[in-house]
Amino acid sequence: MKGELILIDKDINWTSFDVVSKIRNFIKKKFNLKKIKVGHAGTLDPLATGLLIICYGKMTKKIDSFIGLDKSYSGKMVIGSSTPSYDLETKPNVFYQTDHINKKLIYEKAEEFVGEIMQKPPIFSAVKKNGVRSYKLARKGEQVNLEKRKITIRDFKITEINFPELSFEVDCSKGTYIRSLINDFGKALKSGAHLTELRRTKIGEFSVNDSLKIMDFIKTFKS
Repeated sequence: MKGELILIDKDINWTSFDVVSKIRNFIKKKFNLKKIKVGHAGTLDPLATGLLIICYGKMTKKIDSFIGLDKSYSGKMVIGSSTPSYDLETKPNVFYQTDHINKKLIYEKAEEFVGEIMQKPPIFSAVKKNGVRSYKLARKGEQVNLEKRKITIRDFKITEINFPELSFEVDCSKGTYIRSLINDFGKALKSGAHLTELRRTKIGEFSVNDSLKIMDFIKTFKS
């Protein structure tokens, strides 16, 4: 099968694998196929929404070229508390002072993250430690120490302040964990922070504005 690239706007609580599986099963049934290659070009956490690049058929050979593209996100965080997963997968378990935090400090610290930085992935992630996904170890309560990685933050803007909630936009290189960025940002404020909302808006020049919800794709699919 020739295959093609599909832009999907992933809903919250769907895994990236859920989307791939849904599309694979749909295409197999529509064309009466026993198997078809389907893959995605960059995972989104279940609690995140937004752009997923899905490839099927011969187009799957080009997935690696899409994975390496820069990505853009918008989202929200809460200052003054952190969670083990750095987002709302787990409940806040550490609370911090915020009296010293003002707008000037927020904007200054955000600017400090722009450029090449070393970032440690969240322990609640798919990064492998000794051959095991770290989130599996973390959920068992085991200690996990992941190596830092070099990433590039091209832009990190605080777009709205409704303290303790901050809205933000990020442009970054592949391999960036926005959850870790927000956790580290909280530390830079001499406080804490966790991610409460995340949406991927762009992958390279591909925009979520040109994407479809998965059920809309299934309804309109013709070839």
